[in-house]
Amino acid sequence: MRRLRRSFRRGFVLLDAIVATILLSIALVTVIGLNSSAIRAQRDGEYLQDAAMLADELLEQVIAVGPEQFRRVFGLRGECEPPFESYWYEVEIDSVGAGDPYQVTATVFWDDLGQTRRLVVQTLVAPRLGDDPDPDREPEQSLERP
Repeated sequence: MRRLRRSFRRGFVLLDAIVATILLSIALVTVIGLNSSAIRAQRDGEYLQDAAMLADELLEQVIAVGPEQFRRVFGLRGECEPPFESYWYEVEIDSVGAGDPYQVTATVFWDDLGQTRRLVVQTLVAPRLGDDPDPDREPEQSLERP
């Protein structure tokens, strides 16, 4: 009878060790999977942040030189300069009518694991007034504030 109890205890301890090993393995696989998902999400966030910065820079250039001159100065398509050579862009400038703001669309593209991804930003940009390509933007009178 004692031998039977000892064998039963040994078998139970062995079964307990096997179950604990299986549960620990499942937990480790889950943690490793979550870690790779977190790394992928961080990488995607970095790509989006860079693309947003590049699109903002394109829109600032449109504002700086004016929608009418942007095509001649920068071109509507191209590759971004280092260290962002893995990105490329397209800019669309649509005129609604004389004196109305231009609709400007900046699209930034990049490759992500064999897939082309993009970020699109649209805004309205007023036409530049006058012939001066870089007018003085200071107010005629200074403002006094209390």
